[in-house]
This record gives sequence, C-alpha cells and structure tokens, in this order.
Amino acid sequence: MLVRYLSQIGKYFLMLKEVFKKPTKWAVMKGLIFKEIDDLIIDSLGIVAFISFFVGGVVSIQTALNLTNPLIPKQLIGFATRQSIILEFAPTFISIIMAGKMGSFITSSIGTMRVTEQIDALEVMGVNSLNYLVFPKIIASLLYPFLIGIAMFLGILGGWIAGVYGGFVSSNEFITGLQTEFIPFHIKYAFIKTIVFALLLATIPSFHGYYMKGGALEVGKASTISFVWTSVVIILANYILTQLLLT
Repeated sequence: MLVRYLSQIGKYFLMLKEVFKKPTKWAVMKGLIFKEIDDLIIDSLGIVAFISFFVGGVVSIQTALNLTNPLIPKQLIGFATRQSIILEFAPTFISIIMAGKMGSFITSSIGTMRVTEQIDALEVMGVNSLNYLVFPKIIASLLYPFLIGIAMFLGILGGWIAGVYGGFVSSNEFITGLQTEFIPFHIKYAFIKTIVFALLLATIPSFHGYYMKGGALEVGKASTISFVWTSVVIILANYILTQLLLT
C-alpha cells in the first residue's frame, strides 16, 4: 500500500514536469486560460460570498454568546471574528469547500475527455495534452487569492452586521476589536497559504482526472477520490505552513 502511494506521488510530480514541456501556441492558450478563469474563479464567486458572509455572522454571534463574564470587553467579538476569518476560515475552509466545487469539476471534465478518447486525439495531433489541459488551470488558479480576499471582507462584514444588528455589540466596539493587536503579517501568511492551496486545487484533481481508467462510473469515483485527497493535502499543507510561518 505504501509503495502504491509513493508511486502515485512520484507520478504526480512527473505530471507537473510534463505540464511545462512543449507549450501550446499562445493564440490557443489565451482562450483556454480565460475559459478556465470563468469556470473556476468567476463561477465560484457566488458560493464563496454566500458562505463567507453567513459564517462570519455565526462566528460573531457564537463569540458574543460565550462572553458571559461582564469583565471581558465586548471588543473581543470583533477581535475573535477577525482572527478566525483571516487566519483559518477564509484561506483553509473555503479551499476545502472549493476542493469539492472546483476539484470535482476539473476531475470530471478531464476524466470525461479521457473516457471519450479526446485526450488520445490530442496526443495523436502532436499536442502536449497535459500542457493543453492542466497549464490553463494553474494560471487561472493564480487569481484564487482574489476569491479569498473577498471571503475575508465578506466574513468580517457578516460578523459586523450580525454583532451590531443582533444587539450583541456596538459598531464602535466591534471596529475597535478589529483593530486591536492587528499583525499585518497575518494577511501575508493567509495569502501565502492561499497560493499554495490554489496550486493544489488546480493540480491534484487534474492528476486524478487525467490518469483515471474505465467508463462513466469511474469518472464519478475519480471525482470523489480527488476531493478526498485534495482536502487531505490542503490540511497537511496548512499544518506545515502554519508551523513554518507562525512559530
């Protein structure tokens, strides 16, 4: 079993090497990149905005309801919302949700091309199919931090609205909490994580879709497996990056 996992990891890195070989003509690649930006980034805006806004509100309300001691200042609600959203929720949990949304889309689209022999047709025409299919997704994923920036803003906005209009904290207290002990490096840390997660989101589902075997049923299985492994690797990368950057 260990040998199988190690061989898959090796195969994954060999795939990454092949992605950058024999590039497709820019005239063709440009259209593919814009299509992937639309499919992976623009189409994800709605779900990211919806989840971020309401989770920010829930974090604010739960923090407020647990502040039973009158000696603890209400500013802590804003502080806790900011820390939760910026450090973990926006970069990590949105990425795990995107592993289900973006990852399944990538695996199923490439897997369907494998099943219907479209990838074989690309190879016959002398096109580097990995560069043609995976490289545009990697370039599109570089805009993923834009999504996470929106998630951070809407999460904090949702927390402010839930806290202030729910009667848990005044607007001034919440904003004071947001500004308390703010460390600018936390934003950099969140975006460094985001870029790593973006590359994982683009490449791991592509790997599972490209190397799948079988028919339509196996496409569904490959999508499930890719979601599981993308989530596992994101969580492991999150731990490693936190250990390296924050300790």
